[in-house]
Order: sequence, then structure tokens, then C-alpha cells
Amino acid sequence: MREPLDAPGTSPGAPGEAAPALTRASDLFQVLRDGRPRTRAELALTTGLSRSAVAAKVDQLLECGLVAPVGEAASSGGRPPARFAFAAAARSVLAVDIGARHVRIALTDLSGHVAAEERIPLAVAEGPEVVLGAVLETATRLLSTAPGGTRLAGVGIGLPGPVEHSTGRPVRPPIMPGWDGFDVVGFVQRSLEVPVLVDNDVNIMALGERAAFWPDIDDLLFIKVATGIGAGIISYGQLQRGADGTAGDLGHVRVPRGEDVGCTCGNTGCLEALASGTALARVLAAQGQPTATGADVISLAANRVLPAIQALRQAGRDIGEVLATCVNLLNPRVIVIGGSMAAAGEHIMAGVHEVVYRRSPPLATANLRIVLSQARDRAAIFGASHLVSEYVLSPAGVEAVLSASSA
Repeated sequence: MREPLDAPGTSPGAPGEAAPALTRASDLFQVLRDGRPRTRAELALTTGLSRSAVAAKVDQLLECGLVAPVGEAASSGGRPPARFAFAAAARSVLAVDIGARHVRIALTDLSGHVAAEERIPLAVAEGPEVVLGAVLETATRLLSTAPGGTRLAGVGIGLPGPVEHSTGRPVRPPIMPGWDGFDVVGFVQRSLEVPVLVDNDVNIMALGERAAFWPDIDDLLFIKVATGIGAGIISYGQLQRGADGTAGDLGHVRVPRGEDVGCTCGNTGCLEALASGTALARVLAAQGQPTATGADVISLAANRVLPAIQALRQAGRDIGEVLATCVNLLNPRVIVIGGSMAAAGEHIMAGVHEVVYRRSPPLATANLRIVLSQARDRAAIFGASHLVSEYVLSPAGVEAVLSASSA
């Protein structure tokens, strides 16, 4: 597997600006990535290349399908000049969100537009062969619905556990028996001979939320609250994975209130043991409420059951305790709360706001926004698609497409 981009949230060479050395068609493509139609003459003016050089590079991009004609510009006399733009529909991306108890598979174009998707109720604990086999079976079905001639550019996969970034292999994932060290990339590429990029689901969700709704925000935290709790960290426009890929593991930060509460990791007082959907269901069940999952807790809160509302509010406070430290340390501009438990947003958000704004200095919170996810259950799909698109549409990725097209 080729190394994915370390900064999927930003395009290589800002769209609309000429690359430092426009020697290849892939460099010219970076100018067209913003989607704005341009004529050959406009491209020549923007890049400083001769019209003949621009024409040759545009012809290469047209041939591989990454650029397409989009009408004509106004004529100053003679035949109107043709305009060209990035053709996002030229390739498909298979975006896969594997959760603790579900798998969502979508087919998107290179701009992240979802063309088709399916959701399967399947536990990740069933093992990699079963889960990835279901993914490939569904992928075959979705690909059969794509317009004729559309080619698959790559596969992006989010997993609910730590992932070694360079190989895409899960590393001792706590809720994924049988997945440790499994060659996810190799398994998928036996059926789909395209680039396969794998990352932790929270990182993927952070990328998706930012790409779809906060493209101008360079410092963002995405907090997933579900069966587990984790964070995707984007700083200076780049996803931060840390030295070993474990950056953002908020679920195992200690919360003083939980000194005697055991966690599956073997420690006590972990945020996940106090504020995850599973933890809240366990607490309410001990009080006689009919809860087994986080969804049950949300259902009770929706029906105005006071103990459920109180439990969610306290979960928000516990999450806020950890986030206050994150605000002091990272100074994000936006914090997004997502994951399945975000469906009880008003109650969790109340607790988060209460603590974060009280425990953080005014300078750090003066421009801070704490919001619910706008992507909701599609955050990971958007992120997986974006990860692949940024990889495939980088100068190196476009060169590979051009080489394959000429071959």
C-alpha cells in the first residue's frame, strides 16, 4: 500500500493556485481542482505556460477523464473557446464505515457526493473475514449500479480501533477480536485492485466533518461519543495521529469522579467507563431502567425519563472535564460532538458547555464554538471518501492515473 497523504484535509498545492513547477499535466490539474471552468488561454495566463504546453497537458487530462469540457466561453470574434473543469464523476470511491455494531458502505464521486449506500447491522466482533467479506459483497452490488464507464479510484475504510497508519493494520483493538495485525489492505485488494486507505474511525469522521462543513477551519476537534469515546484532532489543517497513531484516545483519560469505576482497559476512572453509551446504559439498568445500549438511553431521554436525562447531562460534564484540558492544550476553533450518542445532543451539550466554559481561560474560549455534528451518521463516509480523493488527486496520484490511462 502506498503511503496516504499526511494532510488529507488540505489539497497538495492550494486549488486555484499554480504549483511551484508546472512541468507535468498533474501539476496543471491542481489548478483545476477547485472546479472552476477555465479556457486554455486562461490556464496559460494563470500558469505562465505557453498555450501549446497547456493544450498538450489538457489533452492528457481529458484523455484520462479527470477533466471534461463544460461549455464555451464568450467569444471576442471567431469560434468560442472551450472551457474545462475537474470531472468529479469520472471516478468512484468506495467509502466504508465499520462501527462496533454496524457497517455502512457508500459509493461516492471524487467530490464526496454519495451516489448509493447501504447499512448492515453487523458486529465488528464477528471478525475481519466476515465483516470485510460483507463489505466486498455489498461493494459489488453498489458498483453494479454505477454509470457505465465509471472506474473505481480507491477504497477508504474507517475502523473502530487503533490503526497503524503506514500499513492500515489494526493494533490491539479492544473491541475487535481477531483483527489485531490483520492485513485489511491485502484482503480487500484481492478483490479490488485499487489503493486502499485505512484509518481509525474518529480520524476519518474528523476529516469528513471538516471537509463537508468546516473547510476554512484549520483547528478542529471531532469528539465521537458512542460505544467508546475518542477524538480526531486537526491542527494547522492537518490530521494529527501522534507518534504511534494513538493521538485522540480521550476515552482512557482519567476523570476524578470515576476513581472506583473499572474500565475494559484494566484501569479505573476512564472517561469511556463513565460517559459512553454502554456505561450510561449500565448505570441506568442498575437503577431499574430498561436499558442495555446507548440507544435505549437516548430513547428514555426522548420520552422525558428524568434519570436518563440526568445521566446524559452528567456524561456531558465528564466529557467537558476532559475537553477543558484539550482546549487549554490545543486551542481549537471548533469542537464537534458526534457519534451515536449525539442524538441526545441537547442534554450532553448542556453538560459539556457548563464545564468547558467554566474551566477554560477566556482567551481560549472567546472564539470557540462547540457544536453537534452536521454530518451525523455520514461523517465517516464523507471522511473515508475524502481520504481517498485527496490521495488519488495529489500530483503523484494523478501521475499514476495518467500512466495507467496511457498504458
